[in-house]
Formats: sequence, structure tokens, C-alpha cells
Amino acid sequence: MRIAIIVLVCLCILPYIMACISGYYRRKQLGTIDNKKPREQYAQLEGPGARAVAAQQNAWEALIIYSAALLAVVAARVDVPNIALAAIIVLIARVAHGFFYLVNLDKLRTLSFLVAIVACFYLFFIALANLFMR
Repeated sequence: MRIAIIVLVCLCILPYIMACISGYYRRKQLGTIDNKKPREQYAQLEGPGARAVAAQQNAWEALIIYSAALLAVVAARVDVPNIALAAIIVLIARVAHGFFYLVNLDKLRTLSFLVAIVACFYLFFIALANLFMR
């Protein structure tokens, strides 16, 4: 369970990394970072800056799914060694997803998204299986 929680912390940091990257592109492309109207400024970004914003949004969404899956595992009191492996797969796939988003490799980005979501649903599956086997 320790690894799964470390992965949770890493996944919590990932959207902020993407925010820093999009901030870099806001300054580079638009000359400044507008904190009064950041969403309007995000909409003006192009290329990797726009993709960094999209990757950040997707990272928040993925964090919700992983958090829910981990909560299900904890609530079901699952004690399975494969939790750590699934968590590591999620982390690697999510970091790869952000990278592929930034460099505009759409097919690899989609593949990494699918790998991460399948690993999350695996966690849901083992939580449900544990509940029904009691």
C-alpha cells in the first residue's frame, strides 16, 4: 500500500508540473503571465503551451480516477501485492501521457492513457472481487 500512496502523491504533483510548463509558454508566447485572467490567456496559447494546458486538465481528471480506485481498494481492505504493480503502471503511463502530450505524439498519448485507465479499473475490479468473496 505504501507504493500506491507514493504514486498518489506523485499524481497530485503532476498537474502542477504541467501548470509550470504552461506558465513557461504563457510567458514565452504572450510575453507575460496574466494571473487576473489566466483562463483567457490559456485560450490564446498555441502548440506545446496549449498542449501543456490540456495535459494539466487531463492529469486532474486522471487523478480523480486513481484516487477513487485507491479509495475502493482501501475500503475493501484489499491486501494484494499487485496493487503496487498497478500503481507503478499508472504512474509511468501518466508521466508518459504528459510527455507525449507535450511533444504531440497523439497515438502514444492515447496508448498511455489507455494503459493507465486499465490499471485503475483493475484496482476497482480487485476491490469489488474482494468484497464479493467475503
